[in-house]
Order: sequence, then C-alpha cells, then structure tokens
Amino acid sequence: SQETEATQRLYGIGEQPTDEVGRKMLIARRLSEAGVRFVQIWTGSWDHHTSIEASLPAECAKHDKPIAGLLEDLSRRGLLDDTLVVCTGEFGRTPFDQDLSRGKDPPETYGRGHSPQGFSAWMAGGGVKGGLAHGDTDELGYRAVEGKVHVHDLHATMLHLLGLDHLKLTYRFQGRDYRLTDVAGDVVEKLLA
Repeated sequence: SQETEATQRLYGIGEQPTDEVGRKMLIARRLSEAGVRFVQIWTGSWDHHTSIEASLPAECAKHDKPIAGLLEDLSRRGLLDDTLVVCTGEFGRTPFDQDLSRGKDPPETYGRGHSPQGFSAWMAGGGVKGGLAHGDTDELGYRAVEGKVHVHDLHATMLHLLGLDHLKLTYRFQGRDYRLTDVAGDVVEKLLA
C-alpha cells in the first residue's frame, strides 16, 4: 500500500494473472532494499507432467510481467548491480511427450518428463554479464552439448558473485571433505561481467 500506483502496475499487482507473483516480487525488492541478504521466492509449480499445452503458457503469463518489473525496479533504484537474481527450477524437461494415461487420454493432456540432461537457468545483476546466452543443447533440445554447466559450477559461480570462495568453505567430517559445492565445481568465468 506504500508503493505508487505506477510501481504496482510495473509488477502487475491488481491484475490477473500477475497479482500473486507480482506481490512476491515486490516484497523481494523491498526486502533487498532494506538490506536482507538472501531472499527466496517460491511461485508455484512448473512440474508439467500433464496438460503442458494449457498449463505452461498460463504459468508463464503469471511470471513474465512481475519478473520484468522486479529487474526494472531494481535497476531504477540502483540495486541491480549489487543484487544477484537467479531464476531456476529443479529439472529440465524432455522435448518429447509424456503420456501418464498410457494412451487412454487425448494428446492435449500429455506433459513432459524430467530431464537432467538439458536444463535452463538465468541470472541477472550482481556481477553477471548481461545479454549472454551460455551453452546449447542438441537439435532436439534433449541433451546439453556445448558450454555445459554442472549444478556444482552454477553454485560455485553464484557463491563467487556473492563474494565467497567456494574452495575456502571446505571442512572435513568423518574422513571426507565437504563444502557447498560438494568438493567439485568451477566458477564459470564467461558469465562474469
């Protein structure tokens, strides 16, 4: 209620389908502006094992405007340079149909399965090189074939951008070394501004 009408519109607050996600993004900006060092936003399910033709566009419509609003608002306020924004899920998706009904339901009810072979994430601000697309999948979109970044590399890069050397976070427990990147991972230098 303390935000201007223009700022609320920027996030899609008071509009459908963007109101709920827009409010979460705005709260994240306000928390960041207040000095909170880590903010996580959970916005719903991207787990489209069924009915992906209907559910994926609907889910995207909830997110596009609020995410763009967050990035623009952070930039306007001079916060984006010092704020790392990471958007990711837990899996990639197969490029082929997943029919959980085993042929009993029509194709428009089909979804996509989990795929650890090819996965997308994006980062903005906080020392990330803008406008860069890194990596590529095969012609089917199934398997990463170029510029592969393991999750340990992603974590090492995120920690680096936050000013932490993941190699210095190693500790020994019960005869084994541990760290946040599981004693693996390299900073992906190409992603750094």
